[in-house]
Amino acid sequence: MDSELAEVRALEAEIAALRPACEEPPAPRGDAASVQKSFPEIYQSDSEGWESSKDLRSNRGHLESELLFLSTLTGISIRNYSKKTENLTSPEMAEKSIKKVLQRHRLSGTCHMISFQLEFQILEIQNKENLSSVITDLNIIMEPTTTYSELKEFVSRAEERRDLFMFFRSLHFFMEWCDYRKRTFKHFKEKYPEAVHLPEGASASYMRVQSTSQPGFELVIVWRIQTDEEGTVLPKLDLLTKVPHQALELDKKGVVETAAVGFRALLSVLGIEAALESLLSVLCTEHGGQSPQ
Repeated sequence: MDSELAEVRALEAEIAALRPACEEPPAPRGDAASVQKSFPEIYQSDSEGWESSKDLRSNRGHLESELLFLSTLTGISIRNYSKKTENLTSPEMAEKSIKKVLQRHRLSGTCHMISFQLEFQILEIQNKENLSSVITDLNIIMEPTTTYSELKEFVSRAEERRDLFMFFRSLHFFMEWCDYRKRTFKHFKEKYPEAVHLPEGASASYMRVQSTSQPGFELVIVWRIQTDEEGTVLPKLDLLTKVPHQALELDKKGVVETAAVGFRALLSVLGIEAALESLLSVLCTEHGGQSPQ
């Protein structure tokens, strides 16, 4: 029964880690303590009071179903989880009915094509009136980060803040945007194969568009995925131009100079895919390039 109880508690911990990716954006920093406290509360709540192996098996089945649902919904899959507990209660604290416990958690998993490993510590202090919990240390290892360079800043911020829930929530939306960017780049490469070039593959953060009729005329679509201070994930697209010097001299209206501003205006009106389609269709048809398939 002890082994079954341990497995059920491990499932609870995995579910607790996945739930943040399905919730609303994080609360203001003033509520950070209550957010951090919810992990051990979820971990301990349901398993207390079970008296038989039958109860454990029943709840284990329920937890496995919930874990599968959350993994499917978020794209995050927890592979391994372990926990060690150290009692830091001193004799003086025990006399005052104060309990101090340090939990060391380790878990690993995947989110789409990214693997991650987490090590974090939760310090719990309980007295007769309340229980306080705080994450005292958080270390995150992500692989591979070379493909998704934007991850580095985001991971560093989560570690600095020791914000475990922000990490899972932001990771989910970050990878969703990465997947959307990859599919969009692949779509335009297939539709305009002669004009669109992906030097570093569809997973990279930029796409080159070269005119097939005007040598030297090139556009670079830079599509970054940024995470702000509160963990909100947003796309940021920019347009860079490469135009022969002779063409710049003939551009009396400054079309090339204002191209980036015009592209951002187009994005705000049409959205990402429609703006890119509008840009590519003009470049590939007006200048005698290939027609859309």
